[in-house]
Amino acid sequence: MRTGTRECGFSLIEMMISITIGLMIIAALVGVLVGSSRSSKTNERTSELQGNGRYALDYLKRELRQAGYRGYSWAEPSTPTTTIAVTNECLDGGAANAFVQNIRQGIWGANDNNPYTANCLPAASRLRGDVLVTRRVANAPLTGNTLNNTLYFRSSYAAGEVFLGTGAAALTGAPAITGTPLADFALQEHVYYIGNGGDNGTDTTVPALRRIALKGSGDICNGATVTAATMCDEMVVSGIEHMQVHYGIATTDLNTRYYNAGDTPDLTGASTLSSQNGWDNVNSVRIWLLARNAKIENGYTNTSSYTMGDITYPTQNDGFRRQLFTAVIQLRN
Repeated sequence: MRTGTRECGFSLIEMMISITIGLMIIAALVGVLVGSSRSSKTNERTSELQGNGRYALDYLKRELRQAGYRGYSWAEPSTPTTTIAVTNECLDGGAANAFVQNIRQGIWGANDNNPYTANCLPAASRLRGDVLVTRRVANAPLTGNTLNNTLYFRSSYAAGEVFLGTGAAALTGAPAITGTPLADFALQEHVYYIGNGGDNGTDTTVPALRRIALKGSGDICNGATVTAATMCDEMVVSGIEHMQVHYGIATTDLNTRYYNAGDTPDLTGASTLSSQNGWDNVNSVRIWLLARNAKIENGYTNTSSYTMGDITYPTQNDGFRRQLFTAVIQLRN
């Protein structure tokens, strides 16, 4: 006679304990995944900050090191004998052509104000910070014909002059400069400032380092082909919220000291940094750029303030991460 085998399952208490343990394990895994996701997003935002900030700083370094480059010419540039019409030229109360023809002034700046509200840089376009101007010629001389309505600089050891291309072969026509070596260079002039992002400066959700650049025939400005010499607004890099610039001058104690645009350097007989004589003495530039993320980070509050030269950018108490970048650039020209 066989005795039946008794089969036993989990009791209710055992099932409840196993479910509870399983839920605890799942909760721990979810916590790990959430933490990993937050860490990944934080790393992405940090990478965004560093990428934008370093790119903007390196870009301005290159521009500043080449500021004032005039090809072969070390002599005082000549004043053009003909009027050069430039659309949207940047003028701070000076005469027409005073901006584009002033290649002698390789670097210039305005301290926390906008001198070009009446023309190339409307007041609403600039958000804050300094305005920085650089002038130079292209690295390589022209090898073919000039372009119509494009600005060039004819350069020799003894003289140099800005002129407007007419489509004629290089080194023909005005200006009448001779000497060896002799070459024509494309003229490059830029006005850097902090504005809104987007190609046309219409994205108010993110700040950007922008510039107003000299364009010529065939260049693209705001989606349209340029047919005349024009100052055109364009974005350099997004995510830059503030810019401050100081200018270094070797003073009477033989040390380089840094000043705001418009300051009076401690230099015998020196003019303020609002005149050409003052700018001629600038040998280096110290620059601060404050980078900011494009989007708010949930659960994060930025309570930091940032010292940028003689100003402190105050605490914003928002969810944007920020990082300050700074450098000293020696001028070569």
